[in-house]
Amino acid sequence: MKRYVLATLALLLVTFANAQSFKFGIKGGLNVTDMHFSSKVIDKSNRAGFFFGPTAKLSFPLIGLGIDASALYDYQSAKVDDGTGDMLNVKQQQITIPVNLRYSIGLGSVADIFFFAGPQWGINVGNKNFKWNSGSSYSLKKSDFSVNVGLGATVLSHLQVSANYNIVCGKSADITLDTAIDNITKSKSHNNSWQIGVAYFF
Repeated sequence: MKRYVLATLALLLVTFANAQSFKFGIKGGLNVTDMHFSSKVIDKSNRAGFFFGPTAKLSFPLIGLGIDASALYDYQSAKVDDGTGDMLNVKQQQITIPVNLRYSIGLGSVADIFFFAGPQWGINVGNKNFKWNSGSSYSLKKSDFSVNVGLGATVLSHLQVSANYNIVCGKSADITLDTAIDNITKSKSHNNSWQIGVAYFF
């Protein structure tokens, strides 16, 4: 996973150096994650969180295409009920690296709207295992891969607002439960999220 991330970043740096327009900025925003469990034993709540970090974009104005990439600290938390009334506060901290292909439609020199899609890598930098009783645990993956799809607008070439849906490709965590007859069952968690972001490019 780390080798793929480093290779992607190296390719982006080479591409940025040859771009017609390159801008660096800061990005932040909010996300709401819907936790989908394959087991009906566990109740859940949506996760609220935030993200922030450096971002960069390159564009080829004549054809409307571009690429953006960010390195974001992403924090999310949720309350999880194991069905007995005991609640577990699950917190996830990641470094996420989204890389998106953009297509922009100009609205004169004042603003433009754009559509984007692309892969995202997430690396867990917080706690991995959470336990809420002697027989139940929630274990986050060390890394995950997801895809972003969204749209946004840029105003005066500096301020950008965007909204996207992040789709996790694969499971994000394993839930292990101790059943009444002491059999161990495993469930999977898939954590897709809506994200709203604001970026300022210098």
